[in-house]
Amino acid sequence: MSMMSRLIAGAAFGVVGLGMTAPVAKAEFINVLTGGTSGVYYPLGVALSELYAGGIDGARTQVQATKASVENLNLLSAGRGEVAFALGDSVVAGWKGDKDAGFKAELKNLRAIGGIYDNYIQIVAEKSAGISSLEDLKGKTISVGAPASGTELNAREIFKAADMSYDDMGRVEFLPFSESAELIKNRQLQSTLQSAGLGAAFIKDLATTHDITIVAIPAAVVEKIGPPYTATVIPAGTYDGQDADVPTAAVTNILVTSDKVSDDTVYAMTKLMFENIDKLKAAHSAAAALDPAKAVQDLPIPLHPGAEKYYREIGVLN
Repeated sequence: MSMMSRLIAGAAFGVVGLGMTAPVAKAEFINVLTGGTSGVYYPLGVALSELYAGGIDGARTQVQATKASVENLNLLSAGRGEVAFALGDSVVAGWKGDKDAGFKAELKNLRAIGGIYDNYIQIVAEKSAGISSLEDLKGKTISVGAPASGTELNAREIFKAADMSYDDMGRVEFLPFSESAELIKNRQLQSTLQSAGLGAAFIKDLATTHDITIVAIPAAVVEKIGPPYTATVIPAGTYDGQDADVPTAAVTNILVTSDKVSDDTVYAMTKLMFENIDKLKAAHSAAAALDPAKAVQDLPIPLHPGAEKYYREIGVLN
């Protein structure tokens, strides 16, 4: 059985015998809302579901692949999930009820478990398209993530700050990671903007078979947007053929729950996550960024009381 098959089986049916001493919470169904299966949210969500199934007494877990941030937050607020991955700017938009971002009302029942890792805005172009800057995207074909997804919200913000819009492009497709990569491989698409952790599988795969360019997003553009966006770089060597650091933007990912989920369960979920970082790193390297001290910094929504209890217990909060 492959590693992914094992993870999916564990997520669907629960895992026992993880050999950990875990907190006990009231038995609850835990639906983990993730993203596309080729992104970072999904494998981390599967790994978390394994931890929850094996470490929370009586818990039944499920992993749901979704269109990511915006859909996750709407499902979570509606009581159709217990924990979700979401980009920080999407969380802000959901809390405010930003209709243009895909929220019909203010989602005031959202609560944070904590910041988990940064997403990097990664613009990938087929080298033969001659795209080496944002300006070069004008007149070219590009995909910008699923409609009203966190990635698509990122795309709008980046282009707006660069005094550009979708109207400047030759054609805009609203497609997730894997479909965008396939179109680039088949020379039906010249570029894609995606928001993901460093070392995203679909970019790594594309870089092994095609010459690609990682397009820079200048710090001046990022600073024009402001928080929760920060200027950073994609380090040299992250992808085959990438010989230098590439300036870009980062947005923090937040693990979110709702006020409908019990304090005991959220406490257990928070504790299990931070006490099993190595298991999460085995699912995806993005988990290496997990740090309880950073998890509580600059959150745009209130902490769930169950998560707050854990952070106080370990001394991160007074």
